[in-house]
Amino acid sequence: MKNISRLSKAVLALSFGLCLLPISKTYAANTDVTVPLSARTTYNQTNVSTATYYFTVAVPASATKPLQQVTLTQIQGGENIEFDAQQSSAFVGTSDRAGENLPVAIASNPNQDNTVTIQFAQPLPPGQTVTIALKPYRNPAYEGFYLFNVKAAPVDQSTEGQSLGVAGLQFYQNDF
Repeated sequence: MKNISRLSKAVLALSFGLCLLPISKTYAANTDVTVPLSARTTYNQTNVSTATYYFTVAVPASATKPLQQVTLTQIQGGENIEFDAQQSSAFVGTSDRAGENLPVAIASNPNQDNTVTIQFAQPLPPGQTVTIALKPYRNPAYEGFYLFNVKAAPVDQSTEGQSLGVAGLQFYQNDF
């Protein structure tokens, strides 16, 4: 029965995947282009306090404006994940090929539960890949899929940002 449950979860994850949605002309020359988006965690067991979550966004070379901020909103999961802004960071590159550290301001919005905003001190130019490393106080206590809506806002944008898609992390119960 446990294997059927895990298989069902795997099929759900595979079918949902990382939903990459077409984005506005701010970040693409046409609506067929998507921003590559990925997410991973260093530990996928529940209740681990040493995990880091990596969210990687690539700004297309065809983007018309630099990227100023990224907003992550948890939209699914067994509990709300809280992040330690002081231990979180951002850098150029990917989680396995980290480059230059980027100065950022990371803040939770008290008016919007489950939302974290990452404001870059210097806007990121088109063609650059950035990874946001968020440090949770601990992984969730409940296993399952935790999904995050990822939005990006260019320089001088007065709206809340354009949705880049949904990124997901999966956590498993420790069985020992």
